[in-house]
Amino acid sequence: MLDYLLQRVRDYAPGSGPVGCFSEAAVLMPITRTDSPELVLTLRASGLSTHSGEVAFPGGRRDPTDLSLKHTALREAEEEVGLPPGMVEMMGSLTPLVSRYGIKVTPYVGLVPNYVEYRPNDAEIASVFFVPLKFFCQPPQEIQWRMDAQGQAWPVPSYYYDNYKIWGLTALMIIELVNVVCDAGVCLQQPTSLSLTAMRRS
Repeated sequence: MLDYLLQRVRDYAPGSGPVGCFSEAAVLMPITRTDSPELVLTLRASGLSTHSGEVAFPGGRRDPTDLSLKHTALREAEEEVGLPPGMVEMMGSLTPLVSRYGIKVTPYVGLVPNYVEYRPNDAEIASVFFVPLKFFCQPPQEIQWRMDAQGQAWPVPSYYYDNYKIWGLTALMIIELVNVVCDAGVCLQQPTSLSLTAMRRS
């Protein structure tokens, strides 16, 4: 069953994402090879210059020596959580998103064994944790909206699992994943005109 679901990622044709001149980054979305697959997530260390104390997938900016963004995702996963690239079966990519810092982030989905011993880099990662994939097949518990510089509204969904808040780009990537893999049908409805007016005033 898991292989069937992940075949959907292989067959999926993601969008190209926002058009423009952006710095590039990539993240790895590891899924455990089990009867009840889980997503592997990290809590970033406090005190980092960006995204400190936030939940994220392992990843980071593309280095000039990276052969591709896929290599960026694998390299960063090894550096941040000690995941050897040889243990990752790359399945495909999802639609790139632009972070609030103006970085275009491409997510890559990878299948990993359930016996990996993760070794978080203390300078960057506070903890590694696991969430059942099926948990995200429900709508997010919270959705806020933000306005970008062009006046376009963007959703900021949030899931709450144990003591973790999984939100922003990470949650958007997960929603696309479960919609592709599980036919979850999670829909982020557009804000009302009243909420848009409130955002413009804030």
